[in-house]
Amino acid sequence: MWPTLVDGSTVMFEKVEDASPEVGQIVLAKHPLKKDTIIIKRIQSINNNRVFLVGDNPDPTASEDSHNFGMIDVSNILANIY
Repeated sequence: MWPTLVDGSTVMFEKVEDASPEVGQIVLAKHPLKKDTIIIKRIQSINNNRVFLVGDNPDPTASEDSHNFGMIDVSNILANIY
């Protein structure tokens, strides 16, 4: 999430019980392809209980996001930034 979050940043997240995601929110989510990986991304768009997640880094090759793995189900969102 660089440049928004830099190495060593402390971020507080609030657990999501009933996800009601909003475009622009930064969220903690399960990586859809790597079961033991949690990602921090920003919601770029929402469509039918699925979200398109992106990183803030302007270099598109710097991290994995929905450009790589597609939209994810809202149920994969664990928390949003507090």
